[in-house]
Amino acid sequence: MSAPALETVGLGKSYGRRWALTDCTLSIPAGHVVGLVGPNGAGKTTLLHLAVGLLRPSAGTIAVLGETPHDDPAALARIGFLAQDSPAYSRLTVAQHLQMGAWLNPTWDAAFANARVADLGLDARQRAGSLSGGQRAQLALTLAVAKRPELLLLDEPTAGMNPNETHATMELVRRIRDLGLAVVVIEHDMKFIFNLCDKVAVLVQGAKLVEGTPAEVQADPRVIEAYLGAPAADGTNG
Repeated sequence: MSAPALETVGLGKSYGRRWALTDCTLSIPAGHVVGLVGPNGAGKTTLLHLAVGLLRPSAGTIAVLGETPHDDPAALARIGFLAQDSPAYSRLTVAQHLQMGAWLNPTWDAAFANARVADLGLDARQRAGSLSGGQRAQLALTLAVAKRPELLLLDEPTAGMNPNETHATMELVRRIRDLGLAVVVIEHDMKFIFNLCDKVAVLVQGAKLVEGTPAEVQADPRVIEAYLGAPAADGTNG
């Protein structure tokens, strides 16, 4: 049996006396789309940053594709990551972003990247700094997927997108799922979560509250209570 795409056991991250994530245990198999939801400050973004090695755990363990991300930088080549702010280089054109992706990633899928840019109606000569927020998010998402990762981590992928762009993003995630890739997505759009995810994990105040199918999570009264009454663990998003 292959290793889970992402597995955590008792995972925690603290900043001094404040815990942003506590005792989080998850197992995400290949070919599954898993949604991370919860109030702002619940620890969702912290979990993704631990998965890509930007942070080191304060407690517990995390394994990504069978490797420890902060100890094995080579494992990051197998991970696609779309950060919350949809990073792009404002002075580079769309075409230059694709060229950079090809230089940096040996598994780069140029045919997919070029076709998606064309489908989105992006001008390859346009600088990223002159794109709308939704267009920059689509460009960053295209770069993450064209890398052809085994695990794709998405932090608020539809933020700043209009309805058409959101629909295009949902269709892309659906295609990725059909290809057998694992996807972990943070998303406040519950339509996105409940239509596309095989499993949902709800984080509250840095701890996992509920984990199950979308139907199971929707039916759990603790989820409604958490959204109505849980304060942020650290006063930040994620």
